Amino acid sequence: MEAHRHRYGKRPPQDRQLTYDIAVQGEHAAWRQWLDDQLALLPDQSSEALARRVWLDEHFWPVNFELATGAGLRAAGLRTVYEEVWDGLSPDWTVLSESGTPLAFVEVHTDMPAPETFGQMRAWHGLVERIKEIPVPVLLQLASAKPVSPPDPRTAKKIFQDLRRELLSGRPGSTFWTHGYTFLVMQDPRREVAAKLGMHACFDPPSSRAGLVTAQRLMEGITEKVRKYKSLAARYEVPLIVGVGAHRFTGVTLQQLDDVLTGLPAPKITFPFNAGDPFIGEQTVNMAPVPPWEWPGDLSGLLWIANQLPFDLTGRPNRAAQSRMPAALIASRAGR
Repeated sequence: MEAHRHRYGKRPPQDRQLTYDIAVQGEHAAWRQWLDDQLALLPDQSSEALARRVWLDEHFWPVNFELATGAGLRAAGLRTVYEEVWDGLSPDWTVLSESGTPLAFVEVHTDMPAPETFGQMRAWHGLVERIKEIPVPVLLQLASAKPVSPPDPRTAKKIFQDLRRELLSGRPGSTFWTHGYTFLVMQDPRREVAAKLGMHACFDPPSSRAGLVTAQRLMEGITEKVRKYKSLAARYEVPLIVGVGAHRFTGVTLQQLDDVLTGLPAPKITFPFNAGDPFIGEQTVNMAPVPPWEWPGDLSGLLWIANQLPFDLTGRPNRAAQSRMPAALIASRAGR
């Protein structure tokens, strides 16, 4: 924690990883302790490799989900080994018998937002930090009827200068136009801005995650895992299980997964958004029933990984699988 703070703490917030607060703030101490506990159970080489990746935005959730899957398997009373090589392939986890032979292979897939999401959020965060320097207690949001991309650093600096000049001019106004962006001064009836920032401006930016929630990418990832590991599981005549979790930015939950697995009498559409999102997306909807997902016969089941401590696992077995999922994992909660 201290090394991370020393290395990145002096950088502007927009130049840090989005995981910085989790890495250094006291409120996340329990999360860091959990990570330490899980890493301590791995061989040194694997532990060090994961520790190097965990605070990178693109790897934070995949690392957490891999560790959470191992924790859940152990909590279910199963003996496991991480990334053991079998016939040239190394599934994330192998469930072992007392004699050390495979009883099941478990591969982990993380549903991630579009790669550009992280850069967009860092860019918006940079503008938020600049606007905080304006000594006027107002709440600002953007107005737009279409998706809005964040400004580059040079434009963000110019926007800050324009807003600072206008807000300090003393001229009344509730709308400001600058460099293609429209800023609105919003009501703050509960004085949340004043409570948070005192005599400084607050910009509530687009969240970069507003839009349609869909489990399609998640299911495609599962299918790819099955394609890669099904022959290995067949050679050893053991179940193949895929652990699945979703980055919080995707909005995908266990309910979305269950809706795909069971089908729906009509489509269910979900659009998450924050108060600062001026545009949340659009979608053409076919109101026909949604058929259930067709399970691959080589897939024994899924383990849904919750994306908050204590990272519970929820089992979803394939009742028609060629190899059955271990009974310890079929229960609703596979353990902590």
